[in-house]
Amino acid sequence: MGAKESRIGFLSYDEAINRVTDVELQRLKDAFRRTSGLSCYMSQQCFIKEVLGDVVPPRVSEVIYSSFGGTSKGLHFNNLIVGLVLLTRGRDEEKAKYIFSLFASDSGSHATREDMESMLQTVDGEIPSSLRKWFSEGEKVNYEKFRSWLLQNKDAFTFSRWLLSSGVCVTLTDDSDTPTFYQTLAGVTHLEESDIIDLEKRYWLLKAQSRTGRFDLDTFVPLVSPSIHGSLSEGLFHAFDENRDNHIDFKEISCGLSACCRGPLAERQKFCFKVFDVDHDGFLSREEMTEMVAALLEVWSDNNTDTLPETHSNVRAIVEEILDEHDTTKQGHLTLEDYQIWSVKSALANEFLNLLFQVCHIVLGLRPASREEEGQIIRGWLERESRHGLQLGDYWFLIAVPWWQQWREYVKYDNKHIVVEQPSVFGTGRSVGSVMQNQARMENQPRVEQGPEGENQVSSHSSPEEKFSDNISSASEASETTSGSLLPLGSTATDICFARQHDIPETDSQSFLGTDGKMVVVRPGAIDNQPLVKSEALKAPTLTMEGGLLRRSPSLILGRDFEVVPEPVWRALYHWYGANLSLPRPVIRNTKTDCAELELFPRHLLFLRQQPPARSPQNNVWVNMGNVPSPSAPLKRVLVYTGCFSRVGTIKDIHEYLAQRLRIKEEDMRLWLYNNENYLTLLDDEDHSLEGLKIPDEQYMVIEVRNKDMSWPEEMSFIANSNRMNRHNVPTEKGATGLSNLGNTCFMNSSIQCVSNTKPLTDYFTAGNHLFELNRTNPIGMRGHMAKCYGDLVQELWSGTQKNVAPLKLRWTIAKYAPRFNGFQQQDSQELLAFLLDGLHEDLNRVHEKPYVELKDSDGRPDWEVASEAWENHLRRNRSIVVDLFHGQLRSQVKCKTCGHISARFDPFNFLSLPLPMDNSMHLEIIVIQLDGSCPVRYGLRLNVDEKYTGLKKILSDLCCLKPEQILLAEVHASNVKNFPSDNQKVRRAVNGFLCAFEIPVPGPPVSVASTPTETDGTGVLANGNVTMVPDINPLSLGLIPEGMPSTMVPCGTEGSHANGLPNGHTVPPLDSPFTGYIIAIHRKMMRAELYFLSSQKNRPSLFGTPLIVPCTVHTRTRDLYDAVWTQVSRLASPLPPQEASNHAQDCDDSMGYQYPFTLRVVQKDGNSCAWCPWYRFCRGCTVECNDDMAAVGNSFLAVDWDPTALHLRYQTSQERIVEEHPSVEQSRRAQAEPISLDSCLQAFTSEEELGEDELYYCSKCKTHRLATKKLDLWRLPPILIVHLKRFQFMNGRWIKSQKIVKFPREQFDPSAFLTPREADQIQQSWREGMGEGLHDTEGVPKPGGGDSVCNPALTLSNGKDVLFSGRLTSTPLSRDVSPNSSPQSEGRRLGRRGQELALEGRYQLSLSKESLDSGRESPVELETSGVGMGTRAEGLSDSTSGEDTARDCDNTTSVSELESNGYTEDNIHLEASQDQRDKICLDPMYNLYAISCHSGILGGGHYVTYAKNPNEKWYCYNDSSCKELRSEEIDTDSAYILFYEQQGVDYSLFRPKTDGKKMTDTTSMDEDFESDYRKYCVLQ
Repeated sequence: MGAKESRIGFLSYDEAINRVTDVELQRLKDAFRRTSGLSCYMSQQCFIKEVLGDVVPPRVSEVIYSSFGGTSKGLHFNNLIVGLVLLTRGRDEEKAKYIFSLFASDSGSHATREDMESMLQTVDGEIPSSLRKWFSEGEKVNYEKFRSWLLQNKDAFTFSRWLLSSGVCVTLTDDSDTPTFYQTLAGVTHLEESDIIDLEKRYWLLKAQSRTGRFDLDTFVPLVSPSIHGSLSEGLFHAFDENRDNHIDFKEISCGLSACCRGPLAERQKFCFKVFDVDHDGFLSREEMTEMVAALLEVWSDNNTDTLPETHSNVRAIVEEILDEHDTTKQGHLTLEDYQIWSVKSALANEFLNLLFQVCHIVLGLRPASREEEGQIIRGWLERESRHGLQLGDYWFLIAVPWWQQWREYVKYDNKHIVVEQPSVFGTGRSVGSVMQNQARMENQPRVEQGPEGENQVSSHSSPEEKFSDNISSASEASETTSGSLLPLGSTATDICFARQHDIPETDSQSFLGTDGKMVVVRPGAIDNQPLVKSEALKAPTLTMEGGLLRRSPSLILGRDFEVVPEPVWRALYHWYGANLSLPRPVIRNTKTDCAELELFPRHLLFLRQQPPARSPQNNVWVNMGNVPSPSAPLKRVLVYTGCFSRVGTIKDIHEYLAQRLRIKEEDMRLWLYNNENYLTLLDDEDHSLEGLKIPDEQYMVIEVRNKDMSWPEEMSFIANSNRMNRHNVPTEKGATGLSNLGNTCFMNSSIQCVSNTKPLTDYFTAGNHLFELNRTNPIGMRGHMAKCYGDLVQELWSGTQKNVAPLKLRWTIAKYAPRFNGFQQQDSQELLAFLLDGLHEDLNRVHEKPYVELKDSDGRPDWEVASEAWENHLRRNRSIVVDLFHGQLRSQVKCKTCGHISARFDPFNFLSLPLPMDNSMHLEIIVIQLDGSCPVRYGLRLNVDEKYTGLKKILSDLCCLKPEQILLAEVHASNVKNFPSDNQKVRRAVNGFLCAFEIPVPGPPVSVASTPTETDGTGVLANGNVTMVPDINPLSLGLIPEGMPSTMVPCGTEGSHANGLPNGHTVPPLDSPFTGYIIAIHRKMMRAELYFLSSQKNRPSLFGTPLIVPCTVHTRTRDLYDAVWTQVSRLASPLPPQEASNHAQDCDDSMGYQYPFTLRVVQKDGNSCAWCPWYRFCRGCTVECNDDMAAVGNSFLAVDWDPTALHLRYQTSQERIVEEHPSVEQSRRAQAEPISLDSCLQAFTSEEELGEDELYYCSKCKTHRLATKKLDLWRLPPILIVHLKRFQFMNGRWIKSQKIVKFPREQFDPSAFLTPREADQIQQSWREGMGEGLHDTEGVPKPGGGDSVCNPALTLSNGKDVLFSGRLTSTPLSRDVSPNSSPQSEGRRLGRRGQELALEGRYQLSLSKESLDSGRESPVELETSGVGMGTRAEGLSDSTSGEDTARDCDNTTSVSELESNGYTEDNIHLEASQDQRDKICLDPMYNLYAISCHSGILGGGHYVTYAKNPNEKWYCYNDSSCKELRSEEIDTDSAYILFYEQQGVDYSLFRPKTDGKKMTDTTSMDEDFESDYRKYCVLQ
């Protein structure tokens, strides 16, 4: 049929299927369907993987695929069957024809010798010599001649040996029957195989609720509580956990359930005994019995209303009575036999056994053995629940009455006397329906919504007449903190059983027949709850799991239309029968009656999402002026989801649930109440409930998701359409107003909020003082626009009428005057802050004509004199509120190392930019596995980033007490060795897998045996340098792995083997190689497949666990290999428990009477195929017998093939994962994250450093460049101190971020220790003595590191900003046309010849310094800086800035009198503070923190948030448009980037200008300029 395309034309499909049985053919069809789907063709990749397997070499597989008729389209099923039958059941004649067809031409009539040689070269890599003897060159060989040669040379090549040699290694069917896991467990328990298969499904669902992935005590206790009291839960857990590894694996729960529920009474009581035997010593001590009796009395009171004599007795008296009667040893304890005798007649013990019986079936998932037993279990559980009543937080489930009645009849629910094997568990109780009738409260108008199955959902109802509140805040962002969830997905198990069950097992119509052959009972089908819910379709998909909207008409009545059952009972019924709808309902507290009630009807909410209009590409210059939204149509909002939420649920609960359900970060989502198209209310008060906010049923809400550029769609739409949409004023705390994100502008918002919360500056702007001091003629200013726009924004922020505002005008102004802040890239908030403060300063500068000042060298003058002169000069050119509040003064000195000459400079600053130590080390964890079988140990190492594996081994050797030559490093992945790193490689983190260090035997001296000198020349260095020489002899020889790493394959079965007469293609390696070595062993198990094509694929190997290193020398016996492996794996195999302590069935065979629970086989590196046999033997590994023969395994890997029974019953996967943790791990982790103090940063900033050879200093005394030291000190501190933590550093040619945590004080911060004393010489002398060095002997400037360094110290000394930003670790020139990558020397030459090395170019050098006033004299000094030349860079910043300011060159000197003649006197500048007050400000500082700018995330992205202290003494978190009050301890101090400190005791009224009689600047033209530019932008849009 399909054989025409095949080369097997001599065998038809009909003839082929006659050679296979019907069962085999059906199996092949099913296997083909499984691998190829509905297609009739199998792909080549699938053929190679599924049919031939990974044993066959790829090139051979391709030849076979083509010969079967495979094409690019695939291989037809008929051709596949013909080919498989030929390979496995073909006659020799047919196989010979097939082989000939591989060489034959297209016609198939002949083959040339050249064609045969080409094919054999492809398949085998060699050509047999007999071929050339038989056939001449160019001869066309027909089939007869080829057949004659082939039959005489069956071993000539691979195909002939495979198909024609004796023995067939692969067949069509494999009749071997390896016991399955279920069969093994059924053999040691009282459970049937079907019970175990069913139980496994439930086990994995229960285990899935674990947070650790283990079925541990923390997972187990909530499942069995409160039915099992806490005093018994732990004992019950340990009764199941036989190996005591704090994890119940499946075989343990199967054996435990068998012993507890299905065994004879004695075996079940033995299980209960283990629950009470806390110390596992086989006896119940008096203390254990006291706890047992107390717990049993509680169980009785919970489960039975009858009274016992014991209930009126003292616990201790009961214990003594039991001991007196049943203690056969008279040693004050009970043995197992004593307990069993007592428990037979004890009602307390029987009641507990009955409770365990219920729990094992309903909670743990064991299916009841009979329907009567099922009814008894459910009835007992419901009766106990009815006595307890409704408990808050519990979930109950609705079941339609028709199904419930059918089930009751099926299980004989109403029969009062049910006889079962165990003692009676249940008494006669009231019907749960009647019990719950009065407890469940129903509301008039049910409303529930059908949701995706798999989770539980609370529900409630509120009358539609209720109005919702108008006082909900209209702007804020949802909180990131979490509280009790409305939908406790992780706290209940309902999500594991709510999936809609489409395929109900054969239970829909199962019936039981009586003796007369008539149907007596029908087993109910799946639970049908459809009659309880509305039939109409939902408007949109639901997000919640309430199951469906209950019908409102006719009304549903409990007992008539539905019954309710607790969650555990529903889970059990669902597991046994299935259901089409799950209808969970929670128990809540009625806020009016304060009583618990079952909430049946939720608030049905409708959720909208925005559909932003498509925007056409914008290609004009105005677009780059910032992300200013253009007017457009309002957002279109569409209905996308529905959901039902409890009326007592809070907005926070709904927000958290939706974020989790939609997989959106909580901070990136907000909820709005939708009133109408133009009226939305932001739900930012998350503690209010739906009931409290009077949100009705069918209420629309908007789910708003933050844009990628961090802006909010609703905010941007409102801004763009503010003329059409009314903004409702919402009273709020003054200053507690957020700033809208206009597109990655969180960096700007953060800086503005910090400055806004600087009270003296804000008071200045809110009072309108800036309007009297606008300097619109300053050539390096911004024509007053910056100050005006900022002042307007501050007025809005502190008006107390808005929850958030959009800083459009300020953003526009910044983008206009600093294009580097354009666009939508993330920027550095510190650079923006520097630009803002400098812009405000220049726009408010009281000096309108800046005089020229001359910079003089210190020339040995006293520091106070030089400092005073420098400060005077600074004030002569710069006088503003910004200078008064933020500017300070630094002392920088350079000391020549040749002549000792000291040059001191005093420069202003308005930032203290402190370097953070960049961590050049890496934390690495490595697991050490030793040969003695001890538990692996994890070590923590702190390594240099450039460390090599040689150094790693030396450090590890000191920790683990192994010599470096005993350590073999390997990367382990997928349970196999992936790579052996070489000693000279740099240490890297394993991308896949993990790094292990194996102990290996110490190698002995290499000696070659019976080898010629040429044979011993070869040397092979083992991985990690452990062996220095390996003899270059037969590759099959025993020894260490040559050429640097373990051999992946030893060609033991080469073609030459057969020439030597070796059987089966095996080659026995020589036994006399005397040097020591090791081999690698890997754990392997065989995975059985029911659908397969060839016998070789029925049982496929699968690797697991961690590889082993097994010592192996020429003197090693195979028995020694087994012993060595067992030594290392014995901890993974649970010991055979004594029968009295085991949960195994006493009358079942364990089948584990072997010496070793595994077999060793030689395999290749991949662990799939044999290392000795050729591939066509399809051998999975030749067995290494456990005897006294020498272990001649060569360089092969060993497969540790576990016996299936042992693997199922004894191998402990949990033990495999246990690794001891060495103290070095915690130490290394702690060191990695060890925080540093702010004082240490200041200490590093002010420490002395030596300038390197590339940073030579021009000494004015030596008249040449010299080596020097440099040092910075604080001289004068400002009232407002800004501390910038330089997290962004330029190192090794790239920008990186330091994640180091800095601990800083919030109050009483005293930096005076870093101030240079300015008293008399004797005080200076004492200070020098305290520091160990004279001040003038330690002058220097911090050494730049990592980034750009300063060649000429004059550049650094020229101003404080440059000094600070060249810092300890980086040094970046400040001028705008200087790149951070510029050559330090070139920049030094370019800038170092003006004034004293610098004339201070650029606008922003001041932004590095801040200080307060020092003296009353007016001495403005020009300190011009260009660009925000920071030594730090945030994400997306360019390395250079464009020149936006002109350099300031003045050629005249202006005196103070000249300044006064220009109209600026002491009175005008308001320097009326006394000298004592100014000195106190400068020299006696004590600061309190009031604002923090924090950066989270990585370089190239991240987010800025501000924390600031309001004048009302409360802290607020400013997260763009969100502003939320929080406690001070909730502040995220770990990500602090910029700190704002305010000095204590400063009278800030001294800095406010007197405006009496002065005229306010007319700003009308400024407003017109902005409106004109904005209109141009809108037109271009």
